[in-house]
Amino acid sequence: FGSGPMPPAKKKVKTEGEAPKKLPKPTVDGLSAKELIEEGYGLTYNDILLLPGFIDFPADRVGTDCRLTRNITLKTPFVSSPMDTVTEHQMAIAMAQLGGVGILHNNNTAEEQAEMVRKVKRFRQGFIDDPVVLTPDGTVADVLERRKKNGFCGFPVTDTGKLGGQLLGIVTSRDIDLLPPKEHGRKVSTVMTQRAALIVGKEGLSLEAAQDTLKASKKGKLPIVNDSFELVALISKSDLKKEQSFPRASLDKNSQLLVGAAVSTHPDDRERCLLCAQAGVDVIVIDSSQGNSTYQIEMVKWLKAKLPQLDVIAGNVVTQEQAHNLIEAGCDGLRIGMGSGSICITQEVCAVGRPQGTAVYRVASYAAQCGVPCIADGGISNVGHIIKACALGASCVMMGSMLAGTTESPGEYFYSETGQRLKRYRGMGSIAAMKKSSQSSKRYFSEKADIKVAQGVDGTVADKGSIHTFIPYVLKGLQHGCQDAGTVSLDVLRERGLDGTLRFERRSPSAQAEGGVHGLASYDKRLFWKVGTE
Repeated sequence: FGSGPMPPAKKKVKTEGEAPKKLPKPTVDGLSAKELIEEGYGLTYNDILLLPGFIDFPADRVGTDCRLTRNITLKTPFVSSPMDTVTEHQMAIAMAQLGGVGILHNNNTAEEQAEMVRKVKRFRQGFIDDPVVLTPDGTVADVLERRKKNGFCGFPVTDTGKLGGQLLGIVTSRDIDLLPPKEHGRKVSTVMTQRAALIVGKEGLSLEAAQDTLKASKKGKLPIVNDSFELVALISKSDLKKEQSFPRASLDKNSQLLVGAAVSTHPDDRERCLLCAQAGVDVIVIDSSQGNSTYQIEMVKWLKAKLPQLDVIAGNVVTQEQAHNLIEAGCDGLRIGMGSGSICITQEVCAVGRPQGTAVYRVASYAAQCGVPCIADGGISNVGHIIKACALGASCVMMGSMLAGTTESPGEYFYSETGQRLKRYRGMGSIAAMKKSSQSSKRYFSEKADIKVAQGVDGTVADKGSIHTFIPYVLKGLQHGCQDAGTVSLDVLRERGLDGTLRFERRSPSAQAEGGVHGLASYDKRLFWKVGTE
């Protein structure tokens, strides 16, 4: 054999299933929110996607508590928009019951708005300190009329017909329901449960003790009296039932539902603020499409000086400079968004605004350093958008189109030519809204203009059923999204989004198409199903 070079040694081929001695270190995928936004593009929610994290907890353990303002915490991050086709008292009640809050629109008189505040506050109460009181000389017909007007029955009767009078008895549905019409002229004093048969609580009793007394009595109402047997308050059994049915409910210190009210920046709306404060409103939202104005700064300062017990949410803003001015003025929360709502045409008409994803991150990252929570307002059309808004720094989201069309939104249902059940939905800058009230024009500083320039449209949305079915689905979807991102709460999601731990990617148009339903001849897209239903 020759003495030439030896053939190269054969490399050992790794057999299938054989583990390497040491795994290579993975590179970090994606971009931080800061890196994503600083690429220089204006990004919407659809332009971005969160990368998955590590799951070591079930979805139902995801915490959804969040801050609405410096001083108000909610159990869920849902806020209904102050639009006249979205939030009146029915919506505000439902939102608060489910852990969020409703902001009552101001496209009405100040008195009408204040009355809506009162309706929300009366719906669920601890000690009712302004109950409906009857006189003994009233008639059964009067009681029936009161029940029809107020939606409940169970009225204390005093000698004066007012709170503070001597308690004589109480009249309930049991006392009058079986009376024939010919007896509806009988006096209340002849049908009511008399004083001697009443179970009462003494003034100074704690709310918990009063509720225990009510439970033990098996009665519908518990009058609270002072040492002179004068009526000072009332406790209702229906409130206890609501407490058990809605454990997440947003409540104030008196166990009443939280509610907010929108106002404009104009000086004549200061009276509106005072009336709403007297009615018990918890937070004032200054409603302006462009919040960086001397008018809004003056309103924020006036509110904090005149009504210091109320938190003030200012806006709308989309830049850090705008946010700085309003935070410096003293606001307790910020509302982010300009021209991103489904019915808004501000960007089209005025060429001013900002894509919502970019706006939320830029403002929220600044406001977080100042301890001011932010609401992402606009551009929310599905659960994924809510998750992205919170990941970019928002504490809460404000929803308009997502809630319009529900049973609790204002307006009547009607049917389209194809048989679809619809409700009206319009922007507050639409011609229809401005025709209804000059308050809508004030939002755009145009109430005195001869020509009204629309910054919103008037449209329709499909029937979504009740909030009490829809919001639990949204909440459950939100928890699943946090789980996939590896974040055990909304607070952690937001913190990791702001500190760079959470990773994102920008999506191409093709990637967006791939991320939705595609490639099917037809499909049925049902968003949720409740076990036990069809």
